[in-house]
Amino acid sequence: MAEKSVIANLGGRIRQLIDDHRRLSGLCTELTGERDALKAENRSLRERIRELDTELARMQLTDGLAGGDRNREKARARVNRLMREVDKCIALLGSPGATNDDER
Repeated sequence: MAEKSVIANLGGRIRQLIDDHRRLSGLCTELTGERDALKAENRSLRERIRELDTELARMQLTDGLAGGDRNREKARARVNRLMREVDKCIALLGSPGATNDDER
């Protein structure tokens, strides 16, 4: 009689474990989907922030070039930085190692 009680008790525990496993597996799947959706939203929002930062920089440059006192120094610095970058590109194009004519 005691053996049947132990077996029935084990059977009940096993059923409970199986039910818990099913419930937790479903919860895990649900949370994984929610995590993936939040990651996608995060990527989208980060991209939007990048776009807005670019637009803000462009507007500040425009304002600075148009004569706005607040952004004038930023605009000048950015134009100077862009001019230096263009000068470097021109210098690279004019350097003897820039073309592969010798190898042909």
